Amino acid sequence: MTTIVIYHNPDCGTSRNTLALIRNSGVEPHVIEYLKCPPTRALLAQMIARAGLTPRALLREKGTPFAELGLDDESLSDDALLDVMMAHPILINRPLVVTPLGVRLCRPSELVLDILPDAQRGAFTKEDGEPVVDAAGQRVS
Repeated sequence: MTTIVIYHNPDCGTSRNTLALIRNSGVEPHVIEYLKCPPTRALLAQMIARAGLTPRALLREKGTPFAELGLDDESLSDDALLDVMMAHPILINRPLVVTPLGVRLCRPSELVLDILPDAQRGAFTKEDGEPVVDAAGQRVS
């Protein structure tokens, strides 16, 4: 059985769409509501590295204390940014998905298709009505 983990925020449409795409591949992922149960600092750093990102690239601005904390300061080190994400998990952009094929920040949600080991089992349309996968399980371009 394939193990997939999604760091999820149920209030986020992109996160909900990503979770639904994972399920559309026939896998029930391990869902971690990261605002309630954030990853450890070491795990977060590892996921950032495996995704080919930097801590700054994972920072979420919208709906967070990004501006109030002065996080637009480019001189802040990666360690400082990790520290602030640990103190304020809302600053961690989502959804982060971990599969045997890699780690990905799935924004937009269809980026998860690149790291799902199993094919889509049918059509999928995002909450906003945008088709992503056709009835044959193929990605819509």
